Amino acid sequence: MKMLFNIKNKLFLFLLFVSALLQLSCKKNFLERIPQGQYTSDNYPYPAGAGPFDQYIFGAYATLRTWETSVFGFVGATSIRSDDADKGSTPADAAAQIQMDNFPVAPTNGLVNDLWKGYFNTINRSNIVLDQAGKDNSAASAPFKAQAQGEARFLRGYSYFMLVRLFGRVPIIDTVFTDAASQSNVAQSEVVDIYNFIEQDLQFAASTLPIEWDSKFIGRVTSGAANGILAKVYLTQAKWPQAMAAANAVIMSGKYDLNTPYDKIFSEDGENSSESVFEIQATADASNPSTDAYGVQYTNVQGVRGTGAFDLGWGFNIPSTYLEAAYDAGDPRKDRTILYAGETTSYGETLPMGLPNPRYNQKVYTNPSIRNSVGNRFGWWMNIRILRYADVLLMYAEAANEIGGAANIAEALAKLEMVRARARAGNAAILPPVTTTDQATLRSAIRKERRIELAMEHDRFFDLVRWDIAASTLQSSGRPNFNNDRDKVLPIPQAQIDLSQNVLEQNPNY
Repeated sequence: MKMLFNIKNKLFLFLLFVSALLQLSCKKNFLERIPQGQYTSDNYPYPAGAGPFDQYIFGAYATLRTWETSVFGFVGATSIRSDDADKGSTPADAAAQIQMDNFPVAPTNGLVNDLWKGYFNTINRSNIVLDQAGKDNSAASAPFKAQAQGEARFLRGYSYFMLVRLFGRVPIIDTVFTDAASQSNVAQSEVVDIYNFIEQDLQFAASTLPIEWDSKFIGRVTSGAANGILAKVYLTQAKWPQAMAAANAVIMSGKYDLNTPYDKIFSEDGENSSESVFEIQATADASNPSTDAYGVQYTNVQGVRGTGAFDLGWGFNIPSTYLEAAYDAGDPRKDRTILYAGETTSYGETLPMGLPNPRYNQKVYTNPSIRNSVGNRFGWWMNIRILRYADVLLMYAEAANEIGGAANIAEALAKLEMVRARARAGNAAILPPVTTTDQATLRSAIRKERRIELAMEHDRFFDLVRWDIAASTLQSSGRPNFNNDRDKVLPIPQAQIDLSQNVLEQNPNY
């Protein structure tokens, strides 16, 4: 929760922000909010209890908020490519770039190149942390070294997990290059080797990171975040026992729960709640409207596209009619996910009719009081939810069901019911408990629950691919050109192939 209206302490963010000034490249209007307990020139670079590597670590964290990593291309590749969402905005607006559901995506697409550069930027920054930690043998630094290495290896592992799902074969970069040309000429590794590299990074992070941080460092990754992303890495490879064990490590930590109501999770007050396992941190206030170093444009590109008070963003990534039809009758998660033209929001605002699109993503709708206090409307202060506890429970349920056996089926049902019970919110007339013990039927129920619970949250396309139902699902939901032998991954950016002097090889059928 933010300082404005009980907003959580974001002391940690200011360190991110100072490092970010060196490299952030988000491109449009910037908004800021005043976080509690900001650093000043008197106490930078870190307070008591932090460490000597923080200036490098926060530079790595800050790359997660860039345009290249978490904004336009990210939304297009993770959401618009799926059956959850359509391009939105207006038909002509950025159609050649973000309309990634018009398969195939072109190798010359600038957003594809942005994604490549963005995640490799995080990897490079993480390698700098590891390089600095490796060179520093002072006694004063020793207590902080493993922790710094754990954070860096988490960020590197997460970035490679995104890259391997987006592109397939990519180069493994595990050292600091002194010139860009040398790095550009590293050949791609095989997917199995990339996953092995990711697993090693996240396993190390899980073993060295704290289970929680002091509140002044809110947002720094934990062992729970490492185990949670590791569970998803295993799940993607159908390594069911390992996925179940990693998810169980998060569950048994006792640090997470579903006590935050679903309709609050995605509000400003719901940031860094007890359900949050990993969020990309952002903030904005009225004091520095001319710089974008502290926020992220993720919400801006998806906000309601209107006029006057309802000019809240660019209107991309709108919920599809296929997602709209997927909800069970009365499921309150639909109302918190899909925002309709003409609807009166929980904040008392009534959207006008006649907007460019009939539906918008309500999970990025901002509090008007905070808009007023910031002095702008575009939501640069909103965190990005990357991993929630409900996701961990559903991963555990899926893995347990796939392993099979009466005890594991019972475990899967119990975890599934936890998620549905929170959504039900005491209304016994909706979302009845799933009771089937048939593995195939339960598999379908878990998959549907993932779609509904995590709608518009960046997992749907990757889920379809790993379940091997992308072609049948997408071709039947308005994407007839999807080719299973081509479109499960994006093309390698032509700009990167050119920089490598053809060392990098294009993905098949592009």
